[in-house]
Amino acid sequence: MKYKELVDVYEALSQTTKKLEKIAILTDFFKNIDSENIDKVVLMSLGLVYPKNSEEEQGIGDKILMKAISQIFGVSISKVEDNVREFGDIGQVAEKLSKEKTQQTFFSKELTIKFVFNSIRKIANISGDKSQSRKIAIISELLSSASGGEAKYISKTILEELRLGVGEAIVRDAISNAFGIDKEITERAAMLTNDLGLVAKFAKEKGENGLKKLNLIPGRPVKPMLAQLSPGIDISLKEMGNAICETKYDGIRIQIHKNGNEINFFTRKLENVTNAIPEMIEPIKNGFPNEDFIVEGEIIATRDGKPISFQYILHRVRRKYNIDKAIKNVPLTLYLFDVLYYKTPLIDKSLKKRREILERIIKLGDKINLSTKIDVNVETIYKAEELFKDSISKGHEGIMIKDPDEPYIPGIRGKKMLKFKAEPETLDVVVVGGTYGLGRRSNFVGSYLVALKDEDNKLKTVAHVATGLDDETLEHLTNLMEKYKKYDKGTKIFVEPKIILEIAYSEVVKSPEYETGYSLRFPVVKRIRIDKGVDDINTVESLKTMFKS
Repeated sequence: MKYKELVDVYEALSQTTKKLEKIAILTDFFKNIDSENIDKVVLMSLGLVYPKNSEEEQGIGDKILMKAISQIFGVSISKVEDNVREFGDIGQVAEKLSKEKTQQTFFSKELTIKFVFNSIRKIANISGDKSQSRKIAIISELLSSASGGEAKYISKTILEELRLGVGEAIVRDAISNAFGIDKEITERAAMLTNDLGLVAKFAKEKGENGLKKLNLIPGRPVKPMLAQLSPGIDISLKEMGNAICETKYDGIRIQIHKNGNEINFFTRKLENVTNAIPEMIEPIKNGFPNEDFIVEGEIIATRDGKPISFQYILHRVRRKYNIDKAIKNVPLTLYLFDVLYYKTPLIDKSLKKRREILERIIKLGDKINLSTKIDVNVETIYKAEELFKDSISKGHEGIMIKDPDEPYIPGIRGKKMLKFKAEPETLDVVVVGGTYGLGRRSNFVGSYLVALKDEDNKLKTVAHVATGLDDETLEHLTNLMEKYKKYDKGTKIFVEPKIILEIAYSEVVKSPEYETGYSLRFPVVKRIRIDKGVDDINTVESLKTMFKS
């Protein structure tokens, strides 16, 4: 199947902002795709070549891509950079330079979807000696055979920056429409596999009954169920009736999979961090029967039995060297609160039943605990308030309030799981740009332009944040900004949306200065969230709700 056919679909998607029109375009396209290509096409419609549950990363920075474009089209790196500053999009630059080639240029081959897909995957798997030159060689083969439009979208896909306003919900609905599948069944399959390519392949080849058979598999991470903010303990409990209340730990959400003899730890971003916390493997092996399982909990850093700063955990999970020293300096404790799989999937069972199973199969130890938990109803709200005070006194964040009758719903943020914290609610935002400082901080990016996502998954700026950062954090963030830099202009730098910050603020206010139409008064960086990705940031809609309340 020709890659040009997918490019035509990209162009059609770029011409509309309407969700239903995007779904219709993809529906018509998916209907006519053969089984060999349907999974590839679905992933590429999201700008990906690996599903969200994969540990593989495309991992290509714009510097390598600009170097390849420079060599292919015979222009200087500085000219490529100037064009990127002008257009703000490296894909458009590749298209422009491709169209400027002479009429005598000979395209060596007609690109197919399979060839482009496999080539980009091949780039991601290259490492070791001369890896950069080998990556550039593959990019060159792709772009030298591409038309202007093909060059644009190949470049955007390589950088995972397709930006056509096509999110997972749109692709899910298109799969349902194309193959006559009930949308709830498609959504459930997507939640349980975290692989829309696989979902589309099953939908095409095996229909609705085949799709129903897709389920949790230990070793394949699944998006966590998410919590909303509680307006107050008493309000939430009166609405919920009966509840399970647990201590909310200030750590990293972790999903632990045992598949045969293999144990893996995944963050909420589905990143495998097993190698960074090897001391936790043996306690997990000893803490459970020798069965396949998926359990969920929170890892916190402790010292003298008390929780310490969240930043210590971040240092642990991103550490690749001197692990033994880190284990000694930053000991970890795991608090488990849910089981999603034990011999068989459990997510359709109630939380109350899942907790009972977890308590029955676990063997507690020095590093493994169950979350502190109580059962509460409207008559015993005082117990939840006492748990909250006790949790805060021990250095934790607050409490969770959960409906005991609810199943586990991966990736969904609903009113059946709430969080109530001592501090005001914070926002998770993504950095899209920044400005270098003055004076002694002129080598640091001192102010960060941050964004939220709208209903079409497009990023909209909301504030500049410049406080809450010490010199060590500024240096680390500046290095990340340079790593993800798209282009700079004077003291300003614009970056790929890779860096997630959690920020506190005093108030949401209306502001025409930012694309959301709102801004934040006195924003302060609380922490860098390496355990979260751009899919986890707050939305413009949630900001509007905060403003109204």
